[in-house]
Amino acid sequence: MFSWIEHNRLLTLARQAARLPHILIVLLLGLAIALLSQFGAIPVIMAQVFIYGISENAIDTSEMSALVSGSWMAATLLSSFAGIFLFLWLWTRFFEKRSFSSLGFELPNALIKYLRGFLIGIIIFGGAVGLLAVTGFAEIEQGNPSMQGVTALGGVLVVLAGWLVQGAAEETLTRGWMLPVLSARYKPWVGILVSSLFFAVLHSLNPNLSVIAMVNLALFGFFAAFYALREGSLWGICALHSVWNWVQGNIFGFEVSGGSFGGGTLLNLMETGPDWLTGGPFGPEGGLAVTFVLVVGMAFIFFWPVKTQEVSPESVQE
Repeated sequence: MFSWIEHNRLLTLARQAARLPHILIVLLLGLAIALLSQFGAIPVIMAQVFIYGISENAIDTSEMSALVSGSWMAATLLSSFAGIFLFLWLWTRFFEKRSFSSLGFELPNALIKYLRGFLIGIIIFGGAVGLLAVTGFAEIEQGNPSMQGVTALGGVLVVLAGWLVQGAAEETLTRGWMLPVLSARYKPWVGILVSSLFFAVLHSLNPNLSVIAMVNLALFGFFAAFYALREGSLWGICALHSVWNWVQGNIFGFEVSGGSFGGGTLLNLMETGPDWLTGGPFGPEGGLAVTFVLVVGMAFIFFWPVKTQEVSPESVQE
C-alpha cells in the first residue's frame, strides 16, 4: 500500500548520480549552502539602510507604501534564497554528475502539479485559520489603512514573487536534494527523518520559537517529504510551501515562522486565544491548529489516489 515510499521517481532520479555523498557531508554541505545563500541579501539590505535609514534597530519602513515595501521584501527574499539553486546546480553537475532537473524538476505535467500544490497549500493553511475562527480565537485587527485591504493589493501580489523563490529554494535543498540522496544511499526512512529534522533546525534561530513551533516545523518537514515522494516530483511541494508562507503573512497578516514581512496584507488577523493553540507571537505555525491540519494533510497523502509513474533513468534529459 505504501510502496511509493521506497519505489518512486525521486529516488530513481537520485540513483543516476555517479556518487552519493556520506550523511555527514550532506548535513554539513546543506548547512553551508543555506547559510552562504543568505549573504546574497547584504546588498539589498544595505541599499534599504542607505535610502531609508534605521529606526529602533530596524530599517525605517514608516514612509513606505505596501507596493514599495512588497518590492523590497521580494528583492530580499530573492537575493537570500536564489543562491541555493546555484550551489546545488554546481554540486549536482560537477560532483554527482547529474542534471539539475533530476532534483525533481522534470517537465511532464509540471504546471498541473504546481497549480495543484498551490491550491492545496491555500486549503490546508486556510483550514488552520478556519479552525481558529470557528473557535473564536482569531479576529480582524484594524492596522495601518495603507498596508491592508485593497490598498495593499499591489504589494501583496509583488511579494509573492519572493515567496515563490524562497519556498522553492528550501524545498530544493531539503526535499529535492537531501531527502532522495540520503534515501537512495541508505534507507528511505533515513532520508525522511534527517531532511525533516534538518528543516526544523534551519528555523531554530527564528524569533519567538516555542516547543510546539519546533514540533510543527518538523511535522511540516515530514508532510513535505511524504508529499514530494507521493507525487514523485518537487513541483507541487514547491508551490505549496511558497503559498503557505504567502497566505500566512500577506493574506491573513500573521507572523511567518516568528517573523513579520513586508508587502502589506489583505486581511489583518490577530490571534486572541491561548498561544498553545494559536501560536502566539510565532504565528499559527507555533500552535496546535497547524499541528492538526498537518496531521490531516499527512493522512490525505497516504491515501492519495495518485499513482507515481516510474521512468527509466535514460529518459531524463540534461
